[in-house]
Amino acid sequence: MNLNAPGINTYNEKPLHAALKHWYAQPGARLEAPIDGYIIDVVQDDLLIEIQTGSFASLKAKLRDLVQRHPVRLVYPIPYEKWIVKLPQEPDGKSTRRKSPKRGSVVELFAELVSFPRLLAHPNFTLEVLMTQEDEVRRFDGRKAWRRRGWVIEDRRLLDVVARHRFDTPNALAALLPADLPAPFTTADLATALGQSRRLAQKMAYCLRETGIIEAAGKRGRAVLYMASL
Repeated sequence: MNLNAPGINTYNEKPLHAALKHWYAQPGARLEAPIDGYIIDVVQDDLLIEIQTGSFASLKAKLRDLVQRHPVRLVYPIPYEKWIVKLPQEPDGKSTRRKSPKRGSVVELFAELVSFPRLLAHPNFTLEVLMTQEDEVRRFDGRKAWRRRGWVIEDRRLLDVVARHRFDTPNALAALLPADLPAPFTTADLATALGQSRRLAQKMAYCLRETGIIEAAGKRGRAVLYMASL
């Protein structure tokens, strides 16, 4: 493994991103390697692996360009289980750690996939979702994050990878539709079946419609009805 490959300054790299780079890198891999004017997280043989722990929007142009010449895998971690670690507010204080009751779901990928759902149709593009166990480290900043009573997320730290879901064609997304959906269905029906927010269900419906998995089938009041495409 070439850990000294030329690349961007990783001084400010977050722990989760760094850990996943090393988790993916096999012997012979190059990290932070320059390819076609871009810096790639991991280059394994001819595969370019980009790890994104935040918004997909910033990668849109980069990925659309790279897939024209290279196989590209975009990796997105979702915390299946996480522990909240609060750093001490005082110099002589102690950190606290507790397990969050919430569990992540693979369908959370649609919150970001709205940036480029049609890219899944490109033969050189693959999306891989990792379900992880993580520590979410928070620090107190009374000027910010009023919803968390002043606690802001400082870091995410990888503990383990518990599952991998790979999507290499739009049809692979169809498996994420709940089996008990009515036909036709609204995004409210989808949200209920998934146990997720209406907003996420709307983003999922948009992605599935853009990739041809579902199609509009009229309206019920103001709500759009959807059916699986034939």
